[in-house]
Amino acid sequence: MKVFGVTGASAGIGRAVVERLAGTGAHIGLLARDRERLDSTAAEVERLGGRALVLPVDVADADAVDNAAAQIEERLGPIDVWINNAMATVFAPVEQTTPEEFRRVTEVTYLGYVWGTMAALRRMLPRDRGTIVQVGSALAYRSIPLQAAYCGAKHAIRGFTESLRTELLHEGSNVRVTEVHLPAHNTPQFDWSRAKMRRKPRPVPPIFQPEVAAEAILYAATHRRRELVVGWPAVKAVYGEKVAPGLLDRYLARSGYDAQQTEEPLDGEREGNLFEPVPGDVAAHGAFDEHAKPRSLLFELDRHRESIAFAAGLGAVAAALLSRNGKD
Repeated sequence: MKVFGVTGASAGIGRAVVERLAGTGAHIGLLARDRERLDSTAAEVERLGGRALVLPVDVADADAVDNAAAQIEERLGPIDVWINNAMATVFAPVEQTTPEEFRRVTEVTYLGYVWGTMAALRRMLPRDRGTIVQVGSALAYRSIPLQAAYCGAKHAIRGFTESLRTELLHEGSNVRVTEVHLPAHNTPQFDWSRAKMRRKPRPVPPIFQPEVAAEAILYAATHRRRELVVGWPAVKAVYGEKVAPGLLDRYLARSGYDAQQTEEPLDGEREGNLFEPVPGDVAAHGAFDEHAKPRSLLFELDRHRESIAFAAGLGAVAAALLSRNGKD
């Protein structure tokens, strides 16, 4: 039975991931800050057929993350897959974001991935096996207004991961690292993140349910893909940035503010969960179920591309044979 470590496991995409893994009978170390939500997540994992280890951890603490990895190996067995997913953000213009807020977002969203990766590598490298999955974002390629701290951290993760990948290749290591870049998802992040805007935050449409991300993350963990860009909105962001970054600058300057806000006023600055967990037993989904898509056709095509290519090849051969027979 495979052993997983998942950060940010108690809500949002992390919660969807562990619930998907539980259905396979996996053993899962659950890392997050809030003990109540972790206990609820663990109970759901056990109900679905998996085994869970609750690990209350702030991923900004490198020693705590390493200790959590040690506990997973001691209680559940050698870690096969480590999934870095925990995040924090601030919805605010740069001039309204404090140095402490920039630091905290960076410590959680970027350095949390670094500490998780290093903890996994300490165990995987001696065994010469294992997979590390970095849950990224379209915003790792194309930044948007009102989330400079988060976008900067996501860009940093990609740079860090590319350096690590080349080092593993240089050493001939069988440890694998992969990235999954996601579009907007319906998670509690928009309900509890710190915000300094006139109206309440929302994901930029089109929006997907967190189970779409969970399926993509599990696919990346079990298939040899360098990176996976999930959904047409993320593909547009990645390749649009390569082709016409200046045009995207102007487009986002016009539309990026309204696209990230609902029509509901925000009653003053929202403290959110940046420095302390917000209480309450939320799960994977946020408040946008009626707007969220349950699947991504592009991802389905992407993960079956080998079968599609094979079928297309057979079709081409059959067409050629029929054409030849017709001439004969």
